[in-house]
Amino acid sequence: MTLFPFFQHRREHGRFRQLPEKLKQIIFYAEDRSSWPHYESLIRELTDTRGHDICYLTSSAADPILSSDNPRIHAFNIGASSVRTSVFLGVEAKVMIMTMPDLDTFYIKRSKEVKVHYVYLFHSIVSTHMIYRRRAFDHYDTVFCVGPHHVNEIRSAERVFALPPKNLVDHGYNRLETIIAERSHEGPAVVNDGGYTVLVAPSWGDEGVLEQLAQPLTKTLLDSGFNVIIRPHPMTIKRHPKILDELRVSFGGDRRFKLEVDISDVGSLHKSHVMISDWSGAALEYAFGLERPVLFLDMPRKVNNQDYWKLDIEPLEVWVRGEIGKVVAPDSLEQVPDTIAKLCADPAGFKQKVAKIRDRSIFNLGRSGQVAADHIERILDGDQHPIRRPPA
Repeated sequence: MTLFPFFQHRREHGRFRQLPEKLKQIIFYAEDRSSWPHYESLIRELTDTRGHDICYLTSSAADPILSSDNPRIHAFNIGASSVRTSVFLGVEAKVMIMTMPDLDTFYIKRSKEVKVHYVYLFHSIVSTHMIYRRRAFDHYDTVFCVGPHHVNEIRSAERVFALPPKNLVDHGYNRLETIIAERSHEGPAVVNDGGYTVLVAPSWGDEGVLEQLAQPLTKTLLDSGFNVIIRPHPMTIKRHPKILDELRVSFGGDRRFKLEVDISDVGSLHKSHVMISDWSGAALEYAFGLERPVLFLDMPRKVNNQDYWKLDIEPLEVWVRGEIGKVVAPDSLEQVPDTIAKLCADPAGFKQKVAKIRDRSIFNLGRSGQVAADHIERILDGDQHPIRRPPA
């Protein structure tokens, strides 16, 4: 392992420390390049519209922000090792915005220097209490909530576990706004070769769709005349490359089959008529953003909080499946083709239905950047103070 990246990150840390204090009162942190789509509207509102300077700390050399020519964005690649740990322990700012849960629980700690106000911004629409760990948000001062479900869940957790109340903001979800805007440019999906285009985009894990059903599911879809796009999760690509190699060998010769490993390419979303998923948050973005149905294969739930049932709240990603699509048992793949045909039979009716669900589930659609910027400015003005009472 080369030490060269370490010295690069340490040099970036030095550049960051030398930046005048007035230019680093607002700091964003990105674990990887996928954070930018969630920050974009807020950062553009703060810098382009309101004239604020912001710092952007990233752990990815491929983060698009590093090539930004916006003079009000000061970006630094601090890596993901000991340099990052040092940066966080000594950071001085009025407000720090992150999409990373579990602050102060593992190796990423709150600053020991000043009372930084920490803001959590969601990178998924899913609920807070099943897929996330039990204390994922306990050490944040403010949480920008996607919809009413987040407010209800976090307040309930505060009551059940005797936690100090956080500042909850009715925020919204920028990534969804971007998908809706892209949809207007792309237009409707076209039926090619006489069949619908099916996008298989599940989550990852040993009990995920591709990890368990990649071969039989793909064969079922192709044998039924569908065009098939397999879009694996980045962690599936990293941990199970053999599964993808086997798909290429088995189906690579079929022109109706495509394996898409570049997740930055969103063209497949717009080309498809229906998504097949399991517990992926991307399924909610697909249904709410493109107003197209999802077939859910009923794989085991992803539960990272064994106490989630104590809130007595059914997670959004559980109850909404029957509203935005259909659920099929993994041992009943023969039902998949007919289910897809039924889901795609009335696109206009589905659009009306899903739009109503979306509008009552997501805050401030089309306005999330302005809402978030308003609250950041209130923090800068001292209207909101950090909650420095650690949970028991």
